[in-house]
Amino acid sequence: MRRLATTAGVSICVAVLLVLLLGAGGGGGTYRVRAIFDNASNIVSGEDVKTAGAVIGSVGSLDVTRDKRAAVVLDITRRGFSPFHRDAHCTIRPQSLIGEKFVECTAGSVRTPVLQKIPSGQPGAGQHLLPITSTSSPVDLDLVNDILRLPFRQRLAILINEFGTALAGRGDDLNQAIHRANPALRDTDRVLAILAKQNRTLTQLASESDRVLTPLAAKRRQVGDFIAQANTTARATAERGADIERSFQRLPSFLSQLQPTLADLGRVSDEMTPVLIDLARAAPSLGRFVLELGPFSRAATPALKSLGQTTDVGGPALVHSLPLIRRLGTFAEQANPVSTLLDRVTSSLDRSGGIEQIMNYLFFQMLSVNGFDGISHYLRAELLTNLCSNYTTNATNAPGCSANFRVTHSCPGSKSCPNPGPAAATVTANTPSRKRGKVPKSANPSSKGLSATDIAKQRRASTDRIRSGVLRGSPIYGRGTPNDAVLNYLLGND
Repeated sequence: MRRLATTAGVSICVAVLLVLLLGAGGGGGTYRVRAIFDNASNIVSGEDVKTAGAVIGSVGSLDVTRDKRAAVVLDITRRGFSPFHRDAHCTIRPQSLIGEKFVECTAGSVRTPVLQKIPSGQPGAGQHLLPITSTSSPVDLDLVNDILRLPFRQRLAILINEFGTALAGRGDDLNQAIHRANPALRDTDRVLAILAKQNRTLTQLASESDRVLTPLAAKRRQVGDFIAQANTTARATAERGADIERSFQRLPSFLSQLQPTLADLGRVSDEMTPVLIDLARAAPSLGRFVLELGPFSRAATPALKSLGQTTDVGGPALVHSLPLIRRLGTFAEQANPVSTLLDRVTSSLDRSGGIEQIMNYLFFQMLSVNGFDGISHYLRAELLTNLCSNYTTNATNAPGCSANFRVTHSCPGSKSCPNPGPAAATVTANTPSRKRGKVPKSANPSSKGLSATDIAKQRRASTDRIRSGVLRGSPIYGRGTPNDAVLNYLLGND
């Protein structure tokens, strides 16, 4: 409940700040107000426009309306003092003893609508119209003193004598002119109008005031102490009056800068409403969790102390690992293109089924090179039946079957001999001659080749030997068939 109360308090404060911001806020640029006055004497372009003593703009231009009244265009340039509302009011006041004037304005209450723009095609189009009922032009004291001198005194007497004729049938206009000339009368009329609307409330206040004053009379000592403390607070506030005044002067700019933050906060509060509702539902569980967290925190105190000691030991290790971490970071940056390409390759293989095709290729390739008969698996191979099929370590037993594509040399005995070099002549190992550097003519098998009849005989003998081995079969599995020739040959069954 405390958290909910705190949240509600924060929301109320934010709402108050938002209202203040909307009341004092204003967009950038110049806000132009066309104020209509009965008299704008001694006002010129460039004079100040003030609110509570602070300059918020200047007089832009002056004009005369069709009904012979003064139209003063006010350029409001300071942020935070626009727009003007319908209850706004402007008056012309003296700025110095030498006749300078300034326009003092109040922007009005945010509860009332803003001033409407003047439509196009009319004088001052695009400006905001402040009617004559919201302006005043007080008579200066020097003008009042002037009527006591001659000949102004005589002229005033003539005007008063002729008022009966000049003002016949225009009493209302004279009344309005007098009220606009004296702001005190206008404000008095407003106060009396407000009191007239609150007659019933005032009656109730008078009749029920005893009920309010009776409890206060019973606690007159506390009320007196409150007044005394309020006096002390007022004196302290008066001592810091200059600081408070500077704070109020800086408040408009602060509110203008606070406006984006409050707008974001408003959106966050709107989005947080469901979260706060769920949080309110979970508040009892969270309360129990906080209560049960106390024993856990007490039990975790020794572990935290041990963790502090561990950090004392592990701190230097972490410091020493910084170069390695930097190198790993550099490696990660440099490996990023490779990893990106590898990710693309693997993704492409996964989408196109490449990995499955590779596995299928390996599976079927193994099936193609491996066979299975009635005995076991066997390797598929090709049998070459010629004179060179038999394995031998002596080249003299298989003349014409040498697979050497280069000439070699041999050293006599077991002694090592130096390399004769690539250009030196060599002799083969089965050559009768042992003289280094000489190659006998009989060393080349082609010089002493077999005849065609001998080669045919040896081929027939090798074929007959293979066939007899096939017919005999393996002594383990019984008599073989011609289909077992390859397996018997590979297993060495003669």
